[in-house]
Amino acid sequence: MDAYTALTRGGAAWTPQFVVELNAKTCIGCGRCYKVCPRDVLSLEDRDEDDIDEDMDEDQMSVMTIKNAMDCIGCGACGRVCPKNCYTHAAMPVAT
Repeated sequence: MDAYTALTRGGAAWTPQFVVELNAKTCIGCGRCYKVCPRDVLSLEDRDEDDIDEDMDEDQMSVMTIKNAMDCIGCGACGRVCPKNCYTHAAMPVAT
């Protein structure tokens, strides 16, 4: 099946890469991705007690989660600013 494609303002073909997964184990909860997301796709949540390591700073007691993946526009900004490469993006098939 063909992937969804769009055009840039200049007319070049572009295939959006939508967020499909976030690795909570490597997320440090810095919030950079949250700040750059234009569509309110992400949410910062407290970590489960099982995921808290005694070596963690107080800043690392939170983890980013995907709150609304269906609102992602495929810009990839979250992945570009993530210092730990927590995000997985993929092209999506054209809906029929």
